[in-house]
Amino acid sequence: MEFGTQAQTELLNSLIEQGERLWTIALGWLSSPAAWSQFALLMVAYLVALYAARRLREPLSRLLTPASGQMDPLSRTRRFVLIFVPLLLPLLAYVFTGIGESVTRSLFGSGAVIAFGKRVFLFLAARILVREILDDPLMKLLGRYVLIPVAALYALGLLEPAMAKLDQTVVPLGNLSFSLLFALRFLVVGGAIFWLGRWSNDQSAQFIKQQREMRPAMRELTVKAVEIGIFGIAFLLVMNIMGISLTSLAVLGGVIGVGLGFGLQKIASNFISGVILLLEGQATVGDYVELDGGEAGTIVKMTARATILETFDGRWIVVPNEDFITTRVVNFSDQGSANRYEAPFSVSYDTDINRVPAIIEAAVAAHPGVLANPFPPDCELRGFGESGVDFAVEFWVEGIDDGKNKFMSDVLFLIWNALKENGIEIPYPHRVVELSGSIETRQA
Repeated sequence: MEFGTQAQTELLNSLIEQGERLWTIALGWLSSPAAWSQFALLMVAYLVALYAARRLREPLSRLLTPASGQMDPLSRTRRFVLIFVPLLLPLLAYVFTGIGESVTRSLFGSGAVIAFGKRVFLFLAARILVREILDDPLMKLLGRYVLIPVAALYALGLLEPAMAKLDQTVVPLGNLSFSLLFALRFLVVGGAIFWLGRWSNDQSAQFIKQQREMRPAMRELTVKAVEIGIFGIAFLLVMNIMGISLTSLAVLGGVIGVGLGFGLQKIASNFISGVILLLEGQATVGDYVELDGGEAGTIVKMTARATILETFDGRWIVVPNEDFITTRVVNFSDQGSANRYEAPFSVSYDTDINRVPAIIEAAVAAHPGVLANPFPPDCELRGFGESGVDFAVEFWVEGIDDGKNKFMSDVLFLIWNALKENGIEIPYPHRVVELSGSIETRQA
């Protein structure tokens, strides 16, 4: 408790000293002709930057905006540069202020005021970057609570004392200890590198998925391999920049190995199963599959741990990759292969059943989704039922009968209309009730 009170007192005294120093500097600027001339140059630099930014913003935006729908690397780079256009005003003001600073130092031998203005423009650039440009939640959080405070301290000339104070504040963590400055640098450097890694991974994934000559499974496997490589390099870069020896991670690796042997074996099994699925290509994104456990849907995503199925009603089912290896899986799509369906129906016993196959086959073949290969529609006699003669027509289609494809419904409509047009009756159940004995009538 005494240590905390002492630290608060030292911090309060340091803030008071810095405030008094800033006040003294401000009073000196107000009474100095050189300072007023620098204020004037600062305003001129800002006005020139404002005029230049207004003239350059529209042509720059037009130059950096690609045509709608273009997704080539150059177009994506132009879109990426375009989001930084709001920084044009503060950066131009920073450049023009730097030119004014060199002029004042050559004339008066001093440029403290205009140097302060230059730092303020840099603070404004950081503020615009966080508020208007960054959309990643992690980077926005780091910008709001790290970048903007650091830029403000730099603008006020308090960055070096604050960094020295943070470097002196050591946080003990068991046998390890680190300063607050080290933790802050680790967050900033790690966040920036991993954000850049994720952006690079997104760009490379889009590029790989556009390579239609590759098998879908190979595309997914390549995307996963590139993702692991990018984030592995990012991790090594963070460790190297922060000066953390990789040999110190050997104990951590041993702990992870023990964890894999006990609690994480399912995760390891699912990861290896996912790699096998991608290598074999027996089920990939876009396939409609049905598992032995009853799960059925279209594969919309394959991750390192699980496969995501989307059902007809829009629900997502997360299925562990191991289930695709250890259980029976029915793949209805298999990347564009045709599927056979069967539509049963019945006709009356008064019908000349020799006419039925030709009528039904011609009607079903007229459907635009029914294929002639591998087999055309085939109407077969299946049996003699209680109410009528049972038939079934087999037909092949490209895809599956789902929400957007109504193959079975369309074929049943065609069968109904064809039978009606040819005067063939579709029977309904008849029941004959026999009564034994006499029926007595009671008179009132």
